[in-house]
Amino acid sequence: MIAELGHLALAAALVVAVFQTVVPLYGAARGDSTLMAMAQPAALVQFAALILSFGALTHAFVTSDFSVSNVAANSHSLKPMIYKVSGVWGNHEGSMLLWVLILSLFGAAVAAFGGNLPESLRARTIAIQGMIGIGFLAFILFTSNPFERVVPPPIDGRGLNPLLQDIGLALHPPMLYLGYVGLSTTFSFAVAALLEGRVDPSWARWVRPWTLAAWVALTAGIILGSGWAYYELGWGGWWFWDPVENASFMPWLAATALLHSAIVVEKRDALKSWTILLALIAFALSLLGTFLVRSGVLTSVHAFAVDPERGMFILVLLAIAIGGSFALYAWRAPTMEGGGVFRPISREGGLVLNNLLTATAAATVLIGTLYPLALETVTGEKVSVGPPFFEATFVPLMVPLVIAVGIGPLLAWKRGDLAGALHNLWAAAIIAISLGLALAWLQGAPVGAALGMALAAWLGVAVLTELADRIRLFRVPLSSSLSRAAGLPRAAYGMTLAHLGLAVFIVGAVGETFFSAEVVRYASRGDKVEIAGHTLTFEGVTERAGPNFNAQVGTFVLENGQRLESERRFFPAEGQQTTEAAIRVRPAGDLYAVLGEPADGDRWTVRVYHKALVMWIWVGGFLMSLGGLVSLADRRLRVGAPAPRRERTALAAAGGDD
Repeated sequence: MIAELGHLALAAALVVAVFQTVVPLYGAARGDSTLMAMAQPAALVQFAALILSFGALTHAFVTSDFSVSNVAANSHSLKPMIYKVSGVWGNHEGSMLLWVLILSLFGAAVAAFGGNLPESLRARTIAIQGMIGIGFLAFILFTSNPFERVVPPPIDGRGLNPLLQDIGLALHPPMLYLGYVGLSTTFSFAVAALLEGRVDPSWARWVRPWTLAAWVALTAGIILGSGWAYYELGWGGWWFWDPVENASFMPWLAATALLHSAIVVEKRDALKSWTILLALIAFALSLLGTFLVRSGVLTSVHAFAVDPERGMFILVLLAIAIGGSFALYAWRAPTMEGGGVFRPISREGGLVLNNLLTATAAATVLIGTLYPLALETVTGEKVSVGPPFFEATFVPLMVPLVIAVGIGPLLAWKRGDLAGALHNLWAAAIIAISLGLALAWLQGAPVGAALGMALAAWLGVAVLTELADRIRLFRVPLSSSLSRAAGLPRAAYGMTLAHLGLAVFIVGAVGETFFSAEVVRYASRGDKVEIAGHTLTFEGVTERAGPNFNAQVGTFVLENGQRLESERRFFPAEGQQTTEAAIRVRPAGDLYAVLGEPADGDRWTVRVYHKALVMWIWVGGFLMSLGGLVSLADRRLRVGAPAPRRERTALAAAGGDD
């Protein structure tokens, strides 16, 4: 009965979404405040209906109601409770229900907290959110019903993919969806602005917090996913340029460009048309990711579904949403005024360079991801585009970008002094060059490693230099600097943390790529493995029973007596096997041991890695996410931009007449 209630609530949400779309748009077109005001309660009702529907599905998983086909296919009575709950979205149907729930959450948030928005802009934005909801609710109801019954119900379920039975991956999809779907809000704001024919600094101020929230969630989701791949898959890597990994990385790059572009609109009333386009592109890439994961065109550990019919439905949604919005953009964009003027060497110019490089990087990833699919569709020929392509095309774009990120914040708005900015960065330049030369000439490191570490040093010192310049450190008494630091807006600290996080991330990525070591060999009980100055003694394999799996446990003992255990887990319900790596985490690098296949006699295949500096990848990602959260807490992002001078003057005159 509860499952039927969830299904009914899902259908009701579709009806409400239609109302949420049609009535406010009609009201905005007619200038009818009463009809426009209907957007807010409709968005809240749709959110409530989807909470009810999602709660019903969660109840089915938690109580192991195997009469629901989705539960029978993706759960098991012996599964730990945390994975029963995460199993709600660990499948195609449930994950799509979570998708629309988060979509309705953002629509409800605009309704509840958008009181400072112009009436027509808020109505149109909520209506566009409803329009997106119509498409995906129809997709769920007609092709992916999560409440479908199975008769007769099985005694027990088939279980959840063991690779998904991990706390990291339990959190990974919801965080990614918050990012993917969060970009729908910026898309809705952009389409609403195109319908109104007006983009101004106030619009940019309203859009920035939604973009920032989506960017933070995407950053956290990608970092969680890379961490899961590192410790769960047993291959020792954290990124492989998998097409589904790229599907989340491309909207992240577009959102990064959008964040910086919106600042120029807000501060200088420029780049309006480009910012609108970025908002459309960012959500288009999110929808593309949804299509890739659920269409069956890709075979990946990340893929949710392989049903071409579902893929075709999503492709039609993609064509309507993106084709329609781009057509509207082509019609309306030429009417937008250019706004403020600035010199190429200026803070605006630096942000434009950031946009160009980031957008080009996203296009590079898009080409590398889609080219094999397009070629196979047209010619039937199968090719693989892997890390060598992306390292040869993407990485060179990041070199000038990192240099520009260090310089840009030191430039003034409208007209900057490049020589002055570089003069302030003399310490960053000296440290970066010295470190690069020391690694290349004294340590014999590869050129790529020396360049990468030099860039990280440049950016890190440049970020701290910019912060010191803001508070006039060493130029005024320390008490004055501390007072200035206390008065800095949170967005300034957020930018510092995010850029510093990028520098730390580069350290981890370069270290793991160039300074890691690997040993693969057969080992018997008592054999020793030497790697990176460490000695590991293999103590053999024992059997262990888990809550819903049986494990073969390989034990490695370090020279200091520390024991590391790697497991080969077999899940009887699912009939699948996973590998659990043994990892000793240290700032200088992780020791990473994996128990492989048994060989003849008592020998086992073992793989031992020293993953140099790898932990700094996730520290850097955490700092970037934290920087975004700190910026999001800035009060200025919760109020509209000041009215232009002429508008304020007119309002004052009108008030004087009263």
